[in-house]
Amino acid sequence: MTGSFGDRLAAAMAERGPLCLGIDPHPELLAAWGLSADADGLARFADVCVRAYSGFAIVKPQVAFFEAYGAAGFAVLERTIAALRAAGVLVLADAKRGDIGSTMAAYAQAWAGDSPLAADAVTASPYLGFGSLRPLLDTAAAHGRGVFVLAATSNPEGASVQQARTEDGRTLAQAMVDAAAAENRDAGVLGSVGVVVGATLSVVPDVSALRGPVLVPGVGAQGGRPEDLAGLGGALPGQLLPAVSREVLRAGPDAAAIRAAAETLRDAVSHLL
Repeated sequence: MTGSFGDRLAAAMAERGPLCLGIDPHPELLAAWGLSADADGLARFADVCVRAYSGFAIVKPQVAFFEAYGAAGFAVLERTIAALRAAGVLVLADAKRGDIGSTMAAYAQAWAGDSPLAADAVTASPYLGFGSLRPLLDTAAAHGRGVFVLAATSNPEGASVQQARTEDGRTLAQAMVDAAAAENRDAGVLGSVGVVVGATLSVVPDVSALRGPVLVPGVGAQGGRPEDLAGLGGALPGQLLPAVSREVLRAGPDAAAIRAAAETLRDAVSHLL
């Protein structure tokens, strides 16, 4: 890898469009594709996705659906990450790791260090305190990788924590965005520390000073509409990265059909963002 993750992502989005495609092999989708709910079906599913997504900017494997199959699932994930990167696609491991001290340092090594699982970027939960992410942030920076910090998620339970107010009146979600912004203070075109903001939220934090990417899950099948994304949270052009999974994967198992669905959605968001 050369350059920072932020620089690589900005270049990929400018060339291939602002869309993050998911690999979410949940059992219902495996069944719909006529695949077995085991490591073999998982591998076949992932192989189709790799073929379909070649040439797109960034792809997000959902780690939990690989982890469910134990060591065999992690082996499939390692091969999938390697195959996507060999095809020139950036990989965001959706692992949502969050812990403290030496445990966080171990997670950092696994997902942002020299481990076979390490991707171009990883999602992380800051709700043990943003400072608990320091081992991950430092490891990612040292290896030219990125971190996407959960800020405002669309699950109903999230609001009770994320919309709580700090002593200075900010929501916790806003405080997480502001802490991520501080990590991008010396960034170039796009910082390597991004945030996650749900597409279906009615109230979102201000991301105008983030100077990093904003991953926006929930577009398509979950109800988020591309036409509602422009300027989300004060985002600047080239900052938003809509994430979609089921909206395109339900076109499978044919790789060409998945690719066509992804291209249609990418074209729909490209002129808006």
